[in-house]
Parts: sequence; structure tokens; C-alpha cells
Amino acid sequence: MKKIRLKILAALMAFALAALLTGCSENTQQGGAEQPESNIPAQDDIVILFTNDVHCAVDTDIGYAGLVAYRELVEQRTEYVALVDCGDALQGDAIGTISQGQYLVDIMNEVGYDFAVLGNHEFDYGMEQLEFLLSISDAQYLGCNIVYSGEEENALSAVKPYEIASYGDVSVGFVGVSTPESIVKSTPSYFMDDSGEYVYSFCGGSGQELYDQVQQTVEQCRDQGADYVVVLAHLGTDEASEPFRSTDLIANTSGIDVVLDGHSHSVIPCDIVKNVDGENVFLSSAGTGLANIGQLVIESDGTINIGLISGFADLDADMENYIGDIQAQFQTELDTVVANSQVALTTMSDTGVRLVRNRETNIGDFCADAYRAVSGADIAIVNGGGIRADISQGDVTYGDIIAVHPYGNTLCVVEATGQEILDALEMASRSTLPETGDGENAAGENGGFLQVSGLMYTIDTSVETSVETDEAGMFVSVGDTRRVKDVYVLAEDGTWEPIDPEQTYTVASHNYLIKDGGDGLNMFMDNTLVIDEGMLDYQILITYMVDNLEGNIGQEYAQKQGRITVE
Repeated sequence: MKKIRLKILAALMAFALAALLTGCSENTQQGGAEQPESNIPAQDDIVILFTNDVHCAVDTDIGYAGLVAYRELVEQRTEYVALVDCGDALQGDAIGTISQGQYLVDIMNEVGYDFAVLGNHEFDYGMEQLEFLLSISDAQYLGCNIVYSGEEENALSAVKPYEIASYGDVSVGFVGVSTPESIVKSTPSYFMDDSGEYVYSFCGGSGQELYDQVQQTVEQCRDQGADYVVVLAHLGTDEASEPFRSTDLIANTSGIDVVLDGHSHSVIPCDIVKNVDGENVFLSSAGTGLANIGQLVIESDGTINIGLISGFADLDADMENYIGDIQAQFQTELDTVVANSQVALTTMSDTGVRLVRNRETNIGDFCADAYRAVSGADIAIVNGGGIRADISQGDVTYGDIIAVHPYGNTLCVVEATGQEILDALEMASRSTLPETGDGENAAGENGGFLQVSGLMYTIDTSVETSVETDEAGMFVSVGDTRRVKDVYVLAEDGTWEPIDPEQTYTVASHNYLIKDGGDGLNMFMDNTLVIDEGMLDYQILITYMVDNLEGNIGQEYAQKQGRITVE
């Protein structure tokens, strides 16, 4: 009877593993072909399960409980199983922000990760917090291209360039590579010392600098007996990331067998990319949010299979309960007080009219100030439609802040000319009317109306708008007349200077406005990014309250501050 049950279990396992995995093997000429039978792990196979860009999605799609269940299934086939993560696991939802990443490290420890790399968003909580997270992580973080040149203690000293793991008589070298874009795709000041000098770098001076550093590390692995070299990368394949894409890395190095990738959220069951010697290298990426589990199999005869597991529905009960306990604690912490406000910050008028979409408001001033202070930009703009709740006088909780910015947009800073800023203000003010109305919604309101910091302007409603938009509502041009006038920029000495259409300013906002052209404000979409999708929007507000205001929103926000005049 026992033998029959084992045979049934083996058959069910084979079906589960075969039905859900797409990928390729060494004999596959093109990536993405289904090779199910060859991807069922056998005894003595080495199986490396990988995730990337989970972004706090602890219980969506397959989820961490599903990942544990799948690993346990594989471990019934072979004892040689490793679990690795390719970055951006610790940020992406409120559960990460509230715990500054600690809940995610706790969960990953419980899941049983062996190795991980730092994605750009692992840096979003600052170096001091990241140093703490590394200290409590059971996974060994890897990063061969992270360089520290400062004189103080290196907060990333726990990160190793590579690690060699033995599975029976086979050795696998794991090499970590973090994107050089981390500096602009997190918060640049985190990589500086107190004097403003960069002390952390990622071999990003050129593509060749990165390739040479990785090549040197790969050769060290080989010299120390690694039979296979697997690169755990957070590089991505987006064209905008050239020359730091995983495909660029492969094409300019040798000695790598497989690159497991993250950063661009790409779903790559398996691509085969030629290295500098014309040899095949496997490339795979599991998408985002645990929609898939990556699986790399090194068979006992040396054959390599790689692909993605999708649609796996089983859950490990213990892991499910562990996550549930953390989520219960997280819900309690939403009520944790993070600051106190001496004043009420509101989107509304005294008579209950929503003003944030057609007039300056004190909460609009507060939000825009947060973006400017945290980013260090000259100017900040926040669309009124993205400010969704008030902050009452008194204690301010995490939940209160998340309600203000619930969308999870990310901080961006762009270089823009004064003319582009003028066009943005004209576009955003095209619907503004002299009266505010007496209903719940203001007359002439526009979700793209800009609340500002470091900027002051007047809207002359007697001038009809001359803004032209295309069929999709995107900005095209401004005619001969403009209703926005008397535009001033706050200078470093605290005085107001007329905006210079020819001058370049740094403008802080979020990805919805800067990169996606939200509300038709497309004038910044092709500009140079100084910060490219850094910390989350509500995290910006929390950081401003706690770090800049020292937990106290004062009387300076009792009223709107006279930045926008409507006449």
C-alpha cells in the first residue's frame, strides 16, 4: 500500500511540475518553448528557485505561502534546492513602509531564502535602516559591483560579491549584481556622505566598468572551483537601462552560465543570449508580485533547464498563518501615531466645497513641500486629484497618511526648463473659474490642478484658455494668450525671482505626472530624470513629517500660504 501511495504522489508531483512550467533547456534553440517533461526535477538534480520584484505582494497570486508549498514539493524530488531573490522585495506596499522593510525580511527568513541581491528599492528606507535589515536577514546578500569609498563605516559591509555553494560534488557560484541605476532610482542623497559627496557607487561610470567588475568576479568563482556560475541580477531589459541591461552584461562577458534577472518586471521564461565568445547564456525573469516562480534545474548530467512556474495554487498552512499574524499586526500599526498636527489639513473650503482641484489648499502646500524637501528639488508639483483625504488636527497615524496618497506612485525628479513649467501651469489651470461653487465639487475643478512648492503664480480667469490638446487630452501647445502670470521661483536665499523660461530647474513630483503624462501633462516625459521612481508617495509624506518636521505639523500650515492667486 505504501509503494502505491508513493507512486501516486510521484505522478501527481510530475503532473503539477509539468503542467505549470514553461521555459527551455540547453537543447532549445529559442526561448519560451514548452519543455515540461525535461523540467521535472529528478533525484540529485540541483534546483534553484528564484523570485524578483515581489514588491511586498506577500499573499497575492502564488504568494509566499505558495512558494513554500512549491519548494516543499520540489524537495520531495531532490535534496539540492536553493531559493534566491533578485531584488525589490522590501518595498511596494504599506506593509513595507510601516515596518521600514522589517516585516518583509521576517517573512523572507521564514520562507527560507538562501541568497538575495539589493534592488534599487531596497535602498528606499535609507542606509542606516538597510544596514539593520541586512543584519537580521538569514539570506546572504550579494553584490559584486557595490563600491564604498567613504571614511565612515560601510553600511553595506555585510554584502558579499559572491558565494559558492556545494550541492553534492557540484559547486555553484552565485554572483550578485545591482543596477547602477540605483542612485537615480532611489534617493540620491542616501548614497552621499554628510558633505554631499557620493561614497556609494555601482561601477556605473560606463558599461565597460560594470562588465569588467562582473568578469573579474566570475573568474574568481571559477578559480575557486565553481562548476557553474549563476548571476543574480537586478538590471532589467528595458531599453532605457542601456548599457546596464542584463543582455548588455551577457554580451560583454564570458564564463556565466545563467542570469536570473529583475528590475524591469519582465516575464522571461527563458531567453538564450550570446556572450562575448558566442556561447549561449540563459536569461530568465519571473515578472513581478509572485505571479510566477522561476525555476533553474541543473541535472546530474550537466543539462540546464530553466522556466517559470505559474498558476500554482497550493499553500503552505504554516506560512499562511505566519503571514496572517504579521498582517494582523500590520493592521494594528496602521493606527500607530507617527506625528501630531497642530492644525487641520484639508482639501475642502469652510462650507464643504472640495477646493484641492481648483485652488491652493493647506494640505496641497503640505504635500508639495514634502516632495520638495525629501527630494531636494527646486520646485515640486502635486496634482490635486492625487490628494484624496484630509488630516485632522491632533494625532496623525500611518493610516491617515496612506489615505492622503493611496495610489502608491513613486517619487520622480526631472530637469525641466522654465518654459516647460509655464506650459504645465497653463495646462493645469485651463479649467479654473473665478467662483468655486457651492456644491460638494468645486466649479471648474480639474484633477490635474497643481499644488506647488518653491513656486508662486497667478491665474487670471478673465483670460480664456488657449491650451490645445490632442484627442487623448494630452497637451499640444499654448496659443498667444496665457492666463497664468506672475510666476516666481523661490531662490536659495529665500527671495522670490521671476521664472526664467530658458533656465533649467529640477522639478519633483511622481511617476504619474512626470513619466506617464498624467492629466495630460506630457511636457516632462522625455526629460532627464534626476530621481527615477524612488520612494512611494505616502512614504514621502511620512519621511517629511518624521525627519523634516520632527513629528510636528505646525502653525505654518494653518492656512494656505499664498502660492496660488486666482483672480
